Amino acid sequence: MPENRIKITTEFIKLDALLKFASLVGSGGEAKQLIQDGEVLVNGEVCTMRGKKIRPGDRVELDGQEVIVE
Repeated sequence: MPENRIKITTEFIKLDALLKFASLVGSGGEAKQLIQDGEVLVNGEVCTMRGKKIRPGDRVELDGQEVIVE
């Protein structure tokens, strides 16, 4: 599975914002829909909360792509 590493300079980033920041989705609306549909995994588990706080060390997966937050 291809993985990307994303460095954040804040304590956390919200899940929907991370998907946009990592270019996994084209818009916030697309991120919202994919999250609601259960298409996004956070640390290996389905997450349907678009405001979920993603912190360094977390892994987010969508469509076979993995993002590791640093």
